Amino acid sequence: MSTQAIILAAVIVGVVGIIIGIILGIAGEKFKVEVDPNEEAILGVLPGNNCGGCGYAGCSGLAAAIAKGEAEIGACPVGGAPVAEKIGAIMGVEAGDAVRMTAYVKCAGTCEKAGNDYNYIGEQSCSMVKFISNGGPKSCNHGCLGFGECVEACPFDAIHIVDGIAVVDKENCKACSKCIKACPQNLIELIPYDSKYAVQCSSKDMGKIVMKACQVGCIGCRMCTKVCEFDAITVENNIAHIDQTKCTGCGACAEKCPKKIIIKQVV
Repeated sequence: MSTQAIILAAVIVGVVGIIIGIILGIAGEKFKVEVDPNEEAILGVLPGNNCGGCGYAGCSGLAAAIAKGEAEIGACPVGGAPVAEKIGAIMGVEAGDAVRMTAYVKCAGTCEKAGNDYNYIGEQSCSMVKFISNGGPKSCNHGCLGFGECVEACPFDAIHIVDGIAVVDKENCKACSKCIKACPQNLIELIPYDSKYAVQCSSKDMGKIVMKACQVGCIGCRMCTKVCEFDAITVENNIAHIDQTKCTGCGACAEKCPKKIIIKQVV
């Protein structure tokens, strides 16, 4: 091939490259998606865990929703009040008082306190065990199965299996709700971090059945409701539940409970 042919080929390739570059530049300008500067600023202050606890696929999804006014500025459970305050400054609104939440496991049926119907050897999975005979080896069909799917789901190392049941580390918990979604027993709920008392049971069985299955299960006797002066505790489906917005922390319900299953929360 002659030198002249090589130069011609190089020129052609160069011209084609320039033309393609111009076309791409024009297309980029024409079809580019405008990004709200508030959205970028909000994304910059979000923690970046992408845990999904806010209900969106990740931090970018939440940032876009807040910028559009479709989500509350305090919607990030991981960032809490400090992040909400920064987002409020970006959006030009008051952050308000964000209530810190924490996961709470409604089961006190440890190895010593809860009975077993049989010894189980097999797949160490709560979801799998739930479908075997009697919903697992524990006599209480509503209690913690203790195989730790909630532990695996937690991205913050805030929940562990201790003596056969899941226990939450309040200081590490970011209230992302992943453990709640992972638990096939629906044992975990979010309660305010500074809650005074909470019922550590979720059995809906009648009292006679509960007493056979667990030493500390709620028997639905309603003694707690009779002594509460603030209408903060109710019994539905044989299980007591405390309305944390009404509870004053007087402790009367815990003192009267015959099973001592209303537990004082350490703050």
